[in-house]
Amino acid sequence: MNPAPAILEVLEGPDEGTSLTLSEAETSIGREPGNHLVLLDSGVSRRHCVIRRNDAVYTLADLGSRNATLLNGKRVTESILANGDEIQVGKTKLRFRPAPSGLTQTALDATAGLGKSSVILRSGEARYLSEVALPADPRTVRDLNAILRISRAIQSERTAAGLHRQILKSILEASGACRAAILLGETPEDTIMLDRDAGFLAPERLSRTVIGYVTEHRVAILTNDIAEEFEAAESLIARQVRAVAAAPMEAFQRLLGVLYLESPKPGAFDEKVLELVTAVAGIAALALDNANRIDSLAEENQRLLEEIQVNHDMIGQSAAMKQVVEAVGRAARTDATVLITGESGTGKELVARAVHRNSDRSAMPFIAINCAAIPENLLESELFGHERGAFTGAVAQKKGKLEVAAGGTVFLDEIGEMAPLLQGKLLRVLQEREMERVGGTKPIKLDIRLIAATNRDLREESKANRFRADLYYRLNVVAVRVPALRDRREDIPLLAAYFADRFAGTVKRRIRGLSRAALSALVRYEWPGNVRELENAIERAVVMGSSDQILPEDLPETLLEQPAAAQEEEGGRLYESLREAKRQIIEKALAEAGGSQAQAAALLGVHPNHLSRLMRTLEMKKQTRRS
Repeated sequence: MNPAPAILEVLEGPDEGTSLTLSEAETSIGREPGNHLVLLDSGVSRRHCVIRRNDAVYTLADLGSRNATLLNGKRVTESILANGDEIQVGKTKLRFRPAPSGLTQTALDATAGLGKSSVILRSGEARYLSEVALPADPRTVRDLNAILRISRAIQSERTAAGLHRQILKSILEASGACRAAILLGETPEDTIMLDRDAGFLAPERLSRTVIGYVTEHRVAILTNDIAEEFEAAESLIARQVRAVAAAPMEAFQRLLGVLYLESPKPGAFDEKVLELVTAVAGIAALALDNANRIDSLAEENQRLLEEIQVNHDMIGQSAAMKQVVEAVGRAARTDATVLITGESGTGKELVARAVHRNSDRSAMPFIAINCAAIPENLLESELFGHERGAFTGAVAQKKGKLEVAAGGTVFLDEIGEMAPLLQGKLLRVLQEREMERVGGTKPIKLDIRLIAATNRDLREESKANRFRADLYYRLNVVAVRVPALRDRREDIPLLAAYFADRFAGTVKRRIRGLSRAALSALVRYEWPGNVRELENAIERAVVMGSSDQILPEDLPETLLEQPAAAQEEEGGRLYESLREAKRQIIEKALAEAGGSQAQAAALLGVHPNHLSRLMRTLEMKKQTRRS
């Protein structure tokens, strides 16, 4: 018996929501019309990749495409596909799903082949699912009314579990069967069974032949004397089952399960019952698919809510920062080693603290060590500790930070600056979860989580033999990239307001915020020092400013030395006009004060230092006092 074909679901792209059955020995994907799956996307090669089938094994192979084929986010040349794998071809994302042929491999009783008098009905031939005219005989009217009632009942359900119950209750009432079941997967736990008299039951064994034929050929089957037509299965004999009917539950070419009926009466089912079961299975499959999607969305919503509730001190609402928060939430739920990368000043330690704060280790110590700030000979003792007499000056035993952090998190900042000898010792910590103090011989077991951060590209550093490749791979289990401030400019006003409020409280000044011109200068600046540089700039503005609002002249001169950029900004001409007006006012005050900046400042009502900074910002030459 050949295995049923697998399915490719289109998750993203122009054909989103559709699916493709992989019934061919080789399924090609590309831009040319001759491919099995044609993707009209400039990022897709003419023949981009293929999926080859060998019995139940499917292999994805890239055909030397220009933009590569991604499998679960990674470039792939050739790889065997597994259930749930995601394939990215250009802008189209696909999910690989084997057909649920596992239904034929569950703990179901084995029987012989189909009997000669079994009735087979294909869904395309089912009258109640087609557009053919139906006779107005009493039986047809009764069945149509039953289908309408069942449709209304199951459409009122919003959860998959409630839908299963409603389907079984409705089909028992309409078909006259004594027992009904829905098979959804490979284990007994994936079977829901309802008895007319006894109610819902623990799953019992069913006929493998009937279920297997339904799942492989996607057809409905009935037999009215299973004991005569097949080798009798013990469980069927024990339940005195004589009649069986089953139909596939398909939605969008995907097999979701099987609807199965039993009766102890020979001849209990006729072809119209099979028509009814096929119609109900088709309607129920669509409702079940919707319910599964709703359940999936509910789970995703819960996951997103949990990520939103990540406890952190990071500020920003940009898409880039939301990705960082999501990564923190995912990393915090595990105990894996985390490598945080990003330019200096982006806030990598804040990310590390957020991972620790939201983890199961949050009640235990968080110890941060800057590998670049401690000399090599001292860093080893700082990390691993030392025994008494291990070196000159070691007058007592000292525990290292790795040992002190027992049960908690150790954050190694600037890990790229660590000396090769210490890199080897740290590798042992990650591999063996143990260490030895300097001068010691006794291994000490460690229960810590390690988070490392660097502004270097450790992959390139390892290729250049400046960083151990084996240590890099041990560190890079969960990678979090912190974006540069220039890559999330929409967060600059939020950060600036936060820093202004914080420093205003420190220096006991009332600050109403930043002027529009000051914000414009902040947003268009490139910020080579990232958030740390912004923090310093706002602190300076709060300390040195003289009004209740931060103005452009309160900011460092380097931020304002971009006249061309100012002209390109909306309102640039207004900004330059204001600068010119300030120049004229200062020049007039200086003229009235005879060139004395102190007297000019008094006339303008500002501090002389403030006037001096303002003149430098406005690029005004210092004037000498007239005699």
